[in-house]
Amino acid sequence: MNNLTPRRIVEELDRYIIGQHKAKKAVAIAMRNRWRRQRLSPELRDEVLPKNIIMIGPTGVGKTEIARRLSKLANAPFVKVEASKFTEVGYVGRDVESMIRDLTEISISMVKTEHMEKVQEKAKTLAEDRLLDLLLPPPRTARGVVPEEEEKEKHRETRERLKMQLREGKLDNRYVDIEVKEKIIPFGVVSNVGLEDLEINLKEMLGNFLPEKAKRKKVKIPEALLIIQQEEANKLIDMDKVTKEATARVEQSGIVFVDEIDKIASRGHAHGPDVSREGVQRDLLPIVEGTTVTTKYGAVKTEHILFIAAGAFHMSKPSDLIPELQGRFPIRVELDALGRDEFVRILTEPYNALTKQYRALLSTEDVMIEFTKDSVDEIADIAAHVNEKTENIGARRLHTVLEKLLEDISFEAPEKKNGELVIDKKYVREKLSEIVKDEDLSRYIL
Repeated sequence: MNNLTPRRIVEELDRYIIGQHKAKKAVAIAMRNRWRRQRLSPELRDEVLPKNIIMIGPTGVGKTEIARRLSKLANAPFVKVEASKFTEVGYVGRDVESMIRDLTEISISMVKTEHMEKVQEKAKTLAEDRLLDLLLPPPRTARGVVPEEEEKEKHRETRERLKMQLREGKLDNRYVDIEVKEKIIPFGVVSNVGLEDLEINLKEMLGNFLPEKAKRKKVKIPEALLIIQQEEANKLIDMDKVTKEATARVEQSGIVFVDEIDKIASRGHAHGPDVSREGVQRDLLPIVEGTTVTTKYGAVKTEHILFIAAGAFHMSKPSDLIPELQGRFPIRVELDALGRDEFVRILTEPYNALTKQYRALLSTEDVMIEFTKDSVDEIADIAAHVNEKTENIGARRLHTVLEKLLEDISFEAPEKKNGELVIDKKYVREKLSEIVKDEDLSRYIL
């Protein structure tokens, strides 16, 4: 984070997201403020709360993408949730605290992977030793007689030769018998439907009470080495340390992206189905304000988690949220609807631009496609036109237009080895003009 100044954060986001400068600027400042907070004295650090953000804008303009890219930049635990999935306590459905449990799981996985990477070299050496013991067992002592020095020396030399062969890949086609331990649960769960929020992991809860079943497997040496290396790496990492570090990371740098927040905003007096919506807002409030959520890894405090909410707010306004919740999202950013000019840039400029994706996908079949400038303009025109005539789904319309445009090429690609195709304005019009003209048809297809 030292090098990630707000300007640099915006530049990084620009590589993937076109436009929306106001939103990028707001999230960049929020991100940098977290770094600044870490440099304060401990007394003041606890007083500085994150400035949560509400992004307001139609679908397909980059709200989710901004939050996701931001978490990758900061290497922070990130979870995306839909507000409409949650229900008030007492109703059937997910309770809002489960978002913090999900975030903690993600953080545990991140930290464990990092710790695993640090011990891989040591684990590999230990795994090689274990594998060599399987391939060439040490000389046994017969009736208490210690093996002769000569025999020990001979064994050492053979082992060294075997180790060299193993590292050079000369033993890759040989098979070896290894033992894999797994705990068996004496009863089965029919389905996880309705059980997804039971925060009880049976294997962990029953722990030592479960019988361990040693299963023998015959596998090739490279696979055996990987299995044993994984086992050794698991032994080398300290899970208590991982848990402590992961929960601290959630508390200090976690990001929760709450999408569709407008779906839980109710206009006027809540009644009928709106009652539960307001209930979700009330349940969400303590988590955003700061509370302690119990997870299977211990208690997690939510005071310093950054919440980024987003919604289209077609039918409602941010002021329809309950006042306490509004107050917890001091930064409001409006995202602009995307038009033809932005579509042209989206198709060509970003690192993961759609035209680049399709070119790369089809090149795996030895089919080279090239988009001319006028074809990109035409695709952008069609996407903007369909968005105007039907529902405006922003940049997502480009996916539907391109899929329809390249449908035949994608289908025939395996038969067109070493084929080359230039997609120009004429080709685009041939494929799509009829659909665009027929409004009823374009509603269904594009």
